[in-house]
Amino acid sequence: MPHSFDDATIAGVLRHMNSDHTDDNILIARAFGNDQAAVSATMTSFDGDGGQWEVTGAGGAVEALRVPWPGGPITERPEVRREIVALYDDACERLGIEPRPHG
Repeated sequence: MPHSFDDATIAGVLRHMNSDHTDDNILIARAFGNDQAAVSATMTSFDGDGGQWEVTGAGGAVEALRVPWPGGPITERPEVRREIVALYDDACERLGIEPRPHG
């Protein structure tokens, strides 16, 4: 069974991803989902095994997308950022986009 994070951690990560990283969400959805022309993506949840997004495709269909963490299962709050950054970097590579530097 995947590790479950506490409600405050989940709320904080989702707020940050959906407020400050909307473009990253779309890149992840386009790279790992079924529609490379997806028009929007919202991170809806995550656990120790991966993240979940609600993705709106170019045709308007809405689908759930679950993506496993690149580094494998996690259990600690700091690992969430590391794995989301790794997903972003992998998404950029898959899409042929130069990733921005991480600070």
